[in-house]
Amino acid sequence: MDELVLDAFGKINLALDVLYKRDDGYHEINTIMQQIGLKDTVILKNRSEGIRIFCDDNRIPTDERNLVYKAWEKVVEKTKEKRGVEIIIKKRIPLAAGLAGGSTDAAAVLKGLNILWDLNIPQVELMELGREIGADVPFCILGGTAQAGGIGERLKSLKSFSNKLILLANIGVEVSTPYVYKNLNLKDKKAPLDIDKIVKYIEEDNLKAVAKNMANILEDVVLKKYPVIGDIKEEMLKEGALGSLMSGSGPTVFGIFDDEHKLIRCKGKLEKKVKVVIATKTI
Repeated sequence: MDELVLDAFGKINLALDVLYKRDDGYHEINTIMQQIGLKDTVILKNRSEGIRIFCDDNRIPTDERNLVYKAWEKVVEKTKEKRGVEIIIKKRIPLAAGLAGGSTDAAAVLKGLNILWDLNIPQVELMELGREIGADVPFCILGGTAQAGGIGERLKSLKSFSNKLILLANIGVEVSTPYVYKNLNLKDKKAPLDIDKIVKYIEEDNLKAVAKNMANILEDVVLKKYPVIGDIKEEMLKEGALGSLMSGSGPTVFGIFDDEHKLIRCKGKLEKKVKVVIATKTI
């Protein structure tokens, strides 16, 4: 095999809690991650040696700063493989948006090189490599619906929550995850979010209860800087969303709908004032 084309799916967080700051400087989290149909396309082609990266978005670095470069590096380091690769990324997931765009591309490269080079690395080992690249990479390898602990790398698959109508709205600014965590004040936090309750509703496939109980502790930090996020949430709820939440460290807001006509109407209204509005589904 000389060429491989892969889908690199984004994610949303149906719930996200931050428990405490760890000794290693990272934060211990409890979150529910959900894969969505919005995707980048990653194309891998064999070459004699080294790596070349191309992307149709000129804001994306194509050198060692890109997580796909790190993914290639980890595979070569583990396997001592001598072949090179050309990687073409067709971006559709907004940048620095809380949707795991960079992480899912890296996950696609880990999975893709495993197939392209016939390496037979077990999924659990690919996820361990992914953990060394970024906190969301292991989930992007696993996919589906999962509860995550640690910094996001300790994963437990949940019952599928697929085929739910999702509307994404992104204000077109890049939000730095380190900035959000740095400005998070855990001292005033009264109690942890009841993530287990949301897991129970997912297991019951209770869409309305999941949507009603969604929560993200990082939301307030980003809202202070970008109050428009609150306006988008209100608009979605007014137009019939069962629930609305900021995903990850933002700034993307998503709404869960049970009526496609309401979603389409909401999409039309938001498109007049928000840079990127995308209709998708959970997968």
